[in-house]
Amino acid sequence: MIAGLKELLVYFGKIAILFFEIIHYILYGKKRIRNTVYQMITLGAEGLPIVSLIALFTGIIMGFQTSYQLEKISSGIHIASLVVLSLTRELGPMLTSLIVAGRSGASISAEISSMKVTEQIDALKSLGTDPVDYLATPKFVALVLTLPLLVLYSDLVGILGGYIVGATKLNISFNLYMRMTIESLHLKDILTGLVKAGVFGAIIGVVCCHEGFSSKGGATGVGKSVINSVVRSFLLILTADCILTALFYLLIP
Repeated sequence: MIAGLKELLVYFGKIAILFFEIIHYILYGKKRIRNTVYQMITLGAEGLPIVSLIALFTGIIMGFQTSYQLEKISSGIHIASLVVLSLTRELGPMLTSLIVAGRSGASISAEISSMKVTEQIDALKSLGTDPVDYLATPKFVALVLTLPLLVLYSDLVGILGGYIVGATKLNISFNLYMRMTIESLHLKDILTGLVKAGVFGAIIGVVCCHEGFSSKGGATGVGKSVINSVVRSFLLILTADCILTALFYLLIP
């Protein structure tokens, strides 16, 4: 048990070191704007189709589940409130982040670990280029910037999914559904979801880059790094979500 705790502390220590190195290069390093924009497209924008699909189905499922319960107490009109609050506060940031971790996080880890085992990382160092600055920093910045945007988009698509159920099952008009949605939504609900998304993006970027840089053992090591990056990102996202949710409810009435 002591050995496992020591290994866990060492792991988090390495993650923290990489995080502060990335922050240092963001503040004082070379501004790789073109590379960052490219990463925003590949890691974020290209994930829109799968995010759209998951968000739409989530909204529809939420709509069916809530309408089933609300109809029992003749309160079907409140489906809009329940769907939008569930999406903006919790489901939007959480599901979108898990999708990005599984898709883009695995891609980051695979790319960097492949470069590591083929000694391309050593080649960068021999040319005087820091791999953290060149590889990790643009990916980290791209995830932190694009994930909140993806969450906003998924929230809108999820609301549309809820409306589809409200219109077809409960005969709620579009204007009434949107009015109920807007009246139920507060700025803090949106902001808490966006803050969570930014934190989750940072977690995905740091964890997946760390797993890539730590890869060893050839092709087998690459596969192991990809698995570790996705699993550990999922666990840390769930942990951070639990902590942030508790903090928001305590600090923001």
